[in-house]
Amino acid sequence: MLPLSNGRIWLYTSNTDIRKQYDGLAALVQGKLGMQAHCGDWFVFINKRRTQLKVLYYHQGGYCLWSKRLEKGIFAIVTGGKEKTALNNAQLQCLIDGIYWQKDKHNRRLN
Repeated sequence: MLPLSNGRIWLYTSNTDIRKQYDGLAALVQGKLGMQAHCGDWFVFINKRRTQLKVLYYHQGGYCLWSKRLEKGIFAIVTGGKEKTALNNAQLQCLIDGIYWQKDKHNRRLN
């Protein structure tokens, strides 16, 4: 389980090459989002098929990378029309658990 975030949580809404690790994702944060990955915020990335998710954050002097791969179903599509969308802790947990919190969205995740 992820510890609760003290910073903001940002979902990168474009598709991500999920093979990227710490440095590649940190470079993506700086290059595409114009932010610093070591600022204390959390950054969430999802691959094109929406079956893999990674969370990058900086904690006590080093980067942490959390990942989840679904065997069935897909992660929710979060709408917002921007390259990044702010999430709160509950929304992040819903995204990880496959729960849709946005109005008029249906879940394709299979149990």
